[in-house]
Amino acid sequence: MAKGKKENRVHIEDVAKRAGVAISSVSRVLTGHKAVSESMRNKVEKAALDLGYQPDHLAQSLRRGSTKTIGFMIRDIMNPFFSIIAQSCEIELRKSHYSMILINSAGSESTEKSNFGVLKSRRVDGIISSLVSESSFTKNSLNSFTAPIVLLDREISGLTTSSVLCDHTSGVFDATKYLLSQGHKRIAFISGPENIYVTRNRLDGYEKAYESLNLKPPKDLIRLKDFSEKFAKEETHKLFKMSNPPTAILAGGIGSSGGVLHGLKELKIDLNQVKFIALDEWPFFDLLSPGLSSVHRDPETMGKYAAKLMLELINGGKPKSILIPTTFKNRDRASK
Repeated sequence: MAKGKKENRVHIEDVAKRAGVAISSVSRVLTGHKAVSESMRNKVEKAALDLGYQPDHLAQSLRRGSTKTIGFMIRDIMNPFFSIIAQSCEIELRKSHYSMILINSAGSESTEKSNFGVLKSRRVDGIISSLVSESSFTKNSLNSFTAPIVLLDREISGLTTSSVLCDHTSGVFDATKYLLSQGHKRIAFISGPENIYVTRNRLDGYEKAYESLNLKPPKDLIRLKDFSEKFAKEETHKLFKMSNPPTAILAGGIGSSGGVLHGLKELKIDLNQVKFIALDEWPFFDLLSPGLSSVHRDPETMGKYAAKLMLELINGGKPKSILIPTTFKNRDRASK
């Protein structure tokens, strides 16, 4: 642009004049109002496109008291499972003309607290979050946020939030029961902290499978701390230094699964010697030979329901929880 030359900004009045309709009609179309005819919508959208009209979102937000944005706070941005949830969630939100701000907590409670402050300052209309923990520290951060909140596989008592939960217990029960039926009595369980919903439910399924056969779970093979690859790899090394090591391993989460597989590779132990089941999976599991068995929760479904619950809350609905099933995918059978 030449120096001193003013930019000719297109206004909503220009769009209305071009389309030959009232300004209020243009406003309804551009804000996604449902009470608009198809012919009106097409006429206004064509006029806006022809003129290159760009809405002033800040001014709109100030007028309606809404930014039409949702904060999506992710625990680990490197985890492809959460990326799929975020993508599915964003697709669903866009249908209602909402955009999404993605923010990463990197597994840190203090960063998570700071992220709540960032999203609050951005005046987002709500937050969808996979929390690092369910501690009182986290609960206090949630309580300070007055807009709607939807939790992903987290359960905190005393908070009025909606949540998308997965039935980890049933999937892990089936996986553990299968291993026991194959003669594996020493099954290791490596996962994140016990003080979060996911680990509690997975551990419940693991223990119930043993108890269903009147067996005691091997407490010395249960290793809980975090979902990092580093922790899982270190614990895998420790497990195989034991005088009575495991013959099978369950790993809770993609990071944990990667750590176990790296640990086994470093120990020169292949998957024909130790049975391995991942609790969550990567998209390419079906392509591996021999296949890797897993307990699957559907990230696309989780993201879709999280967005729907958020929109319900924004529109005055009451908080509620949705329970999504998990499935034990036994690829031992598929490979035979």
